[in-house]
Amino acid sequence: MEEDVTGKAYDGRLMRRLLGYMRPYRGKIALSLVCLLGYSLLQVCGPLLTKLAVDRYLEPSGQLDRFLSANPFTGIAQISAIYLAVLGGIFITEFGQMYIMQSVGQFAMFDLRRELMVHMQRMHVGFFDRHPVGRLVTRLTTDVDVLNDLFASGLVTILGDLLTLSFIVFVMLRMSIGLTVLMLCVLPLVIGATVLFRRSVSASYRRIRVAVARINSYLQEHITGIVVLQLFNREAKSRAEFDEINRQHMHAFKDTITAYGWFYPVVEFLAYLSLAFILSYGGYRVHNNQLSLGVVVAFLQYGLRFFRPIQDLSEKYNILQAAMASSERIFKLLDTQVEVVAPEHPQPIPARDASIEFDHVWFAYNGEDWVLRDVSFRIDAGQTVAIVGHTGAGKTTLISLILRFYDVQRGAIRIGGVDVKEMNPLELRRQFGVVLQDPYLFSGSIAENIRLGTSSVTDAEIEEAARQVNLIDFIRTLPAGFDQPIRERGNSLSTGQKQLISFARALAHRPRFLILDEATSSVDTETEFRVRAALDNMVEGRTSIIIAHRLSTIQRASKILVMHKAQLRESGTHQELLAVRGIYHKLYELQYMNQPDLNQKDQNAEALAG
Repeated sequence: MEEDVTGKAYDGRLMRRLLGYMRPYRGKIALSLVCLLGYSLLQVCGPLLTKLAVDRYLEPSGQLDRFLSANPFTGIAQISAIYLAVLGGIFITEFGQMYIMQSVGQFAMFDLRRELMVHMQRMHVGFFDRHPVGRLVTRLTTDVDVLNDLFASGLVTILGDLLTLSFIVFVMLRMSIGLTVLMLCVLPLVIGATVLFRRSVSASYRRIRVAVARINSYLQEHITGIVVLQLFNREAKSRAEFDEINRQHMHAFKDTITAYGWFYPVVEFLAYLSLAFILSYGGYRVHNNQLSLGVVVAFLQYGLRFFRPIQDLSEKYNILQAAMASSERIFKLLDTQVEVVAPEHPQPIPARDASIEFDHVWFAYNGEDWVLRDVSFRIDAGQTVAIVGHTGAGKTTLISLILRFYDVQRGAIRIGGVDVKEMNPLELRRQFGVVLQDPYLFSGSIAENIRLGTSSVTDAEIEEAARQVNLIDFIRTLPAGFDQPIRERGNSLSTGQKQLISFARALAHRPRFLILDEATSSVDTETEFRVRAALDNMVEGRTSIIIAHRLSTIQRASKILVMHKAQLRESGTHQELLAVRGIYHKLYELQYMNQPDLNQKDQNAEALAG
């Protein structure tokens, strides 16, 4: 799985791309670096002030300092005031650095998430056939959050830790080389513990990423299909499968907790061990008047400050490695080529009287497993053409190719004599009103679902579209009318009501071409015939394509295309195709001759609608 990518600790190519998202905010980053430098310098001042207070006022042999008072109480007060000012400076610089970098991280991640969303919206439909939704959600959530950790508390703070360590070592060497060497003698042990910790946590983090991606994919799939789960009583099996995935996530986190549990105590033990060495050796040298007491006290404070950045660097290393792995997956998604793109100089959509022509079209979703084989036909402007055939014959694929959800491998599709590949897909799709077999509604009001963000669609046009598809009577029964809220995926409505809203949506956008893909299969018989009665208004002045299994809905079409095993096998009017006694005649017999009751119901419903 892509989530199982370990990632290098540092990849210059990926880091340069990541830094590109911070470039617009380089002014804020420069200010953050100034705060960081000030913070690192102030970290060194505290122990130096302590040394000065001890050597000047607390040790009997202390030497006078011309900048401070000779009076012990006044001198201590002055040093305390300076120390307080240093603490205030540390607070201000640390707060400023953290606040600025956290805000920069959020801005950079906002830009990255937006770029990911825009890129995915440009991908053709086939891309989403191959990539699970849960995995794509992980890219925009978990992976981006990891990069936010890198920007907000990774790169700059790594520099801050290194600066702090450098300043501390420099000051300690100036005060006592011997004590500095004594403190650093435990450093190899600290480094060894850090390496073991890094390896352990890196493996655990990788397992956590894999588990999170699996959880997202599993939840998306099973929550969406909850009706099927309950229908087939599969809840127990689903819970068991989720428990296993969830358990993997828990065990990975427990291993991480274990690693943190032993690492920090080990480092602290080694730190205090070095302080014990300093106290013993420093006390010996103070007793022999070879070192001042203030130096020993300062070294004890520096020891506490020295090992803390080392602990932080270990954590930042893991953040850096996780960020490299996340960025690799994110940039792999961003680098995925958009297969259906607008040409550099797109041809305009023909103004009027545009026919649709399939010219020896071949298409396959995978390799040469052809879904369409050498399909050719023409739909003249204003015609209503029906497409029928068995399941899997390629009917819906024809629609997807017209709308450029996919591009054909051979042949051409032309609208008004212009190849659809030479058109801008956005402008092309704007000419079509499409009603699919499975209606999809978004959270919001009924009016918002009909308008679908198109500001040019007025309230009057929405109401007129609802009237044409016999939806207006249902709308008037709702407390809020067109402003009635709709739950996610329209769960508060029946399937037929959702389909009628989809009809109104298609009409409200005033399309030149109308496509109905099994659009009446989800409504009851009476509603179907009411919609069928409105079809005369819907197709008037438009080139219309109707895909249907119910042959009763397409008998009055100008032309009927019969698809069979990826090929166009028959073409003609209803009566012409019946006279041929071919595939269409067999379909008609299956639906009507052997189902007289259904035929009678259709006739009764048609009479009712009339």
